[in-house]
Amino acid sequence: MTAQILVVDDIPANVKLLEAKLTSEYYDVITARDGFEAITQAKAHKPDIILLDVMMPGMDGFETCKKIKEDPEISHIPVVMVTALSEKSDRLKGLDAGADDFLTKPINDMALFARVKSLVRIKMLLDELRLRDKTSTQMGIESDTQMLSDVSGAKVMLLDDDSVQGKQIVAKMTESGLVSEWVQESEQALPKATEGNFDAIVISTMLSDADGLRLASQMKSQEEIRNVPLVVLVDEDDSRLMYKALELGINDYLTVPVDRNEMVARVRTQIRRKRYQEALRSNYQKSISMAVTDGLTGLYNRHYLNTHLDNMVQQSIKNNKPLALMIMDMDHFKMVNDTHGHDAGDMVLKQLAGIIIRAVRSTDLAARFGGEEFVILMPETDAQAAMTTASRVREQVEATPFKINAQGETISKTISIGVATLQPQGDTSEALMKRADSVLYEAKHGGRNQVKIAA
Repeated sequence: MTAQILVVDDIPANVKLLEAKLTSEYYDVITARDGFEAITQAKAHKPDIILLDVMMPGMDGFETCKKIKEDPEISHIPVVMVTALSEKSDRLKGLDAGADDFLTKPINDMALFARVKSLVRIKMLLDELRLRDKTSTQMGIESDTQMLSDVSGAKVMLLDDDSVQGKQIVAKMTESGLVSEWVQESEQALPKATEGNFDAIVISTMLSDADGLRLASQMKSQEEIRNVPLVVLVDEDDSRLMYKALELGINDYLTVPVDRNEMVARVRTQIRRKRYQEALRSNYQKSISMAVTDGLTGLYNRHYLNTHLDNMVQQSIKNNKPLALMIMDMDHFKMVNDTHGHDAGDMVLKQLAGIIIRAVRSTDLAARFGGEEFVILMPETDAQAAMTTASRVREQVEATPFKINAQGETISKTISIGVATLQPQGDTSEALMKRADSVLYEAKHGGRNQVKIAA
């Protein structure tokens, strides 16, 4: 897994050392001498990770990190602060500024590469989601996805059988505005995690009756919760377990004895990232919906119908199953727009779509073909059953008073329907549609408000 890493340090020897270590592992390295240049480079290159020195003249690492995380263009880039400072207060200050982690000088190579690999995985996911979000915006979907700082009310599950430590952690989370649920029995952890709708999960690796890291990896394999960030508590002398956790995809770790302020800061960082990812995914789902559905009626659009019809014809012929298609057109619809306006016309089409949805089965596919034309595709349906459904739709439309304004004024409308069924040999989706459209034309020119079926 390669990546581009921005190394920021005002001391050339430090830069050279980190650059040599990273390039030996085939990472692409760019550099900056101070905080101002770091921000410029980050905007220009969009690196996968920023390794940021704390002690720099002009603008120190804390201030630089804060400015990076406040900029929506680059706030998603993981920042690892590199420092000779070992005080917990300095780590907390960096986490509050938005840093994702700390590396202490002299840098341990194993710690460096484990953290880089872990954060690169996260950055790759974010890049993909951000690209989809950009596409959604270009399609006209409003997007306001950004990393939010307020995570109050977030739900956190704690698995820890140390009663003293557990009480202290729960108290600190509650004090910090997080809603915590404390689980002390390891066998309850997995079902509780899958049912609890948690924003983050904290697991001790020092449980008396279970392997905490194995439990954490099992949670990562569960589809329902694989996107919930996991933070593990690890003995401060067990560096092997720390790095193993990162390799397994665990999001972060804390050493025991736990600094509760640092714990809250790290958990908040994970929750912020999770909510950002969820916002990006939600916007992507909207774009998918927009791509296959008609914006006015909520039915499938013509593009989706054409693709699905091709697949359904092939499947029906292969399995020797019947397939019916009906195409309907509202009679004299132009008069609605000309007399009452296009808003009234839109209201009528929405109500017609509602009638269609109520008339079809869950296995049928209803689509807006264009204008006032609608198509219903009915798998495993013969000619007689298709005619019965078409007649029911026609009768329902004729009996419905269509509202045309907010005052409740109504008009009466009718539809004409053409029905065609799939031929067992040599038929195609184009031919099926053409036959249905042809008998629709007959229905329209034969007096309207009727159903015709292709011979």
